[in-house]
Amino acid sequence: MSDPAVSEVEPVLSSVRRAGTPRHLILLLAAAAAVVVALVGTQMLAADADLQQRIKAKGYRRSGIVEAAVVRGAAEEPLVVPAAVTGFTPQARFGYRSGDGWEPAIAADRLGHVYGFYAQYLGVPGCEDCFSPTGVLQISDNRGETWGSPRPIYRAGADAGQWDPQIVVDPVDGRTVYAAWLQNGKSDIAVAKSTDFGRTWTVTIANGVNKGTDKPILAVRGRHVYVAYNHATQMYVASSHDRGATWSEVKINHNAKLGWALAGGGTVDTAGRVYFSWAGYEQNGVAKGPVNLFISKSADRGASWTHKVLDVSGAPPDCSADSCGWAYLGAQVTMTSDADGTLYALWNSGTVENGPERTWFSRSPNAGQTWTAKKGVSSAPARAHHAFPAITARGSGDVRISWMDTRAKADNSLWNTYYRSSIDGGASWSGQKDISSPTGGAAYIKAAGFEFPFADYYELDIDDEGTTQVVMGEGLNYDTPGAIWYTRGR
Repeated sequence: MSDPAVSEVEPVLSSVRRAGTPRHLILLLAAAAAVVVALVGTQMLAADADLQQRIKAKGYRRSGIVEAAVVRGAAEEPLVVPAAVTGFTPQARFGYRSGDGWEPAIAADRLGHVYGFYAQYLGVPGCEDCFSPTGVLQISDNRGETWGSPRPIYRAGADAGQWDPQIVVDPVDGRTVYAAWLQNGKSDIAVAKSTDFGRTWTVTIANGVNKGTDKPILAVRGRHVYVAYNHATQMYVASSHDRGATWSEVKINHNAKLGWALAGGGTVDTAGRVYFSWAGYEQNGVAKGPVNLFISKSADRGASWTHKVLDVSGAPPDCSADSCGWAYLGAQVTMTSDADGTLYALWNSGTVENGPERTWFSRSPNAGQTWTAKKGVSSAPARAHHAFPAITARGSGDVRISWMDTRAKADNSLWNTYYRSSIDGGASWSGQKDISSPTGGAAYIKAAGFEFPFADYYELDIDDEGTTQVVMGEGLNYDTPGAIWYTRGR
């Protein structure tokens, strides 16, 4: 996911691909980025000079910069995960040990395979032609006990950039894997399918929009495949009814008067109805205005859509001290469904403009017609910030949720990842577990927590034996290299 306006700048910056760029060229590139930002000339950029500097830095660092030391580095050894001590395994570094891991996704099939997928910045070891970022896949065939070596998911597309990874397993057959990402300067929505446990992939372009897009959300059931994404104020859904071979697209928020839209989650229920959750910012830029959290529904295979506002949040907390843009810690909503067709939503929102946000849960037993009153799931003190909700479900009422918050220190300077589960559809919950654990080798991980959430989202899924599989990002701040971390447990 990108900050608003960055999606306009990145396609230009991302055209530069090289290893070991000299300093004078770096300065020229930064100047070129400033020109691009000026040409874009959005109201948001004109209104906030400080934001301009953060956007230029982010667009420059995150896309197109390949470090020779990373490319020439040794190939990674397979990952072996330590045994669980208190319900969850100690977190282990996931993916390449060099470079910059971002936006992790995870999916588990019904045959013991677990798939981790993330964006690798600053280069891929052994791949001189791989752009920054490149989508990297890592697979376990024993429910996460050991993992094969990471590798680019689609080498043929790795020279054009691959952002915002998503990966899911078809719940009908329990084995076909679908992945999605943005590529070609974020102008194309790529969807890939594998029927051989991730060894090979068939890739199609769901829609080539020739403009900056953001955060594809993938939802699958049988032959029906859907991918939602946003472009500025608009939300789109591309639909395929032949397992990803051909696609059609509709804009789903025709009448919305928004400053920005950000996709969040999606699911297809057992009756074939498809849902996506997303955030609609009423004003664009500088963290102003309320945030409407929507659930959008289609009962006709994606042809038409209805919308429900689940909650309204105040403007996002400021996080400029951590080098991130105005919406990074803002309200997000994600969702899932179980085998009974019950819908579940998890989100962060707040009532005070720019103040701390909480994590909330709700469910709908009637295809989204009504939702239960929102229920807080965190016992953190009121001053703690909450962000990045993650949710998954299976069976009848088996729901797992996770989020990040800053309860560990009174000054909100450290974050941890928390987890709860329910076997009765969210009527009651297990105790809260901190599933992020102190580990060596990363200066940003302290005894009481990690410095900052690294990536716009993280994910969890449930494997065939009922174990929760989790990938999450941790770092020093938004604009410094961080890493993906893995854990599993119950």
